[in-house]
Amino acid sequence: MSFRLLVAAAAARRVASARAASASVSSSSARRLGSASALCVPAGSNGISSSNSGAHALCPNLRQQRGFSYSAARQSGQTLVEKIAQRHAVGLGEGESVRSGDFIAIRPRHIMTHDNTGAVIPKFKGIGATRLADAQQPVFALDHDIQNKGDKNMAKYHSIEQFAATHGNRFYPAGRGIAHQVLVEEGHAWPGTMVVGSDSHSNMYGGIGCLGTPVVRTDAAAIWATAQTWWQAPPVARVELRGALPPGVVGKDVIVALCALFGNDEVLNHAVYYAGDGVHALAVQDRL
Repeated sequence: MSFRLLVAAAAARRVASARAASASVSSSSARRLGSASALCVPAGSNGISSSNSGAHALCPNLRQQRGFSYSAARQSGQTLVEKIAQRHAVGLGEGESVRSGDFIAIRPRHIMTHDNTGAVIPKFKGIGATRLADAQQPVFALDHDIQNKGDKNMAKYHSIEQFAATHGNRFYPAGRGIAHQVLVEEGHAWPGTMVVGSDSHSNMYGGIGCLGTPVVRTDAAAIWATAQTWWQAPPVARVELRGALPPGVVGKDVIVALCALFGNDEVLNHAVYYAGDGVHALAVQDRL
């Protein structure tokens, strides 16, 4: 089943001359509940982009124009999410395949923390850890409170930098940029890999085909100490984007409109897989 997605609604409020536009979107969601994540893929290439749920409707008639189809059947082969998760899984038996709903141990390519690194460090020490399991895995990027020049914040920033210097992991100081953007620009988030971050926006890495998912601070400390954590492979909802955005409409308008469409937790804890010729029309900055 399919529904009509009006992508210009949000932009019209801030662009006086914006024209209403639409794109056809079809979605199908897979079997069981899993952990939050997201994917965006044009035909013939890989890409993953972020998704949220619960936003209010952008247009009065939008909610009546959607349709969803659900299937409990197990399809042959693996989704892109399952393939990437399997690539980073630890301890799978011979011939085992990762499937939606499976609980697995994973070793992500990187674990990102920002200003909250200051809160992860005592958790790391509190579990008795004294060294990073893999110094190439953690990435620190300070970005949340950079305007705060108070003594307390400056002391925290200094202690984070000193920790990184002692343990030899990557560190980006305040002023370098937004942490998620830094991971993309520096190549830490890379297509076909899995990167986790102690921040709810970590699924943004999906815009370049990297499976990104958030973890809490305790999990971040455990990954520092062991290089691993657990994860439940999520079900996948496919969204097909068709056509191109008109002037004045940007990628964020698309995701805000989708948030309105999926307003009743239809894709809660799903990976959202974007496909169709409309993805080709989105520049990387719009996918992020």
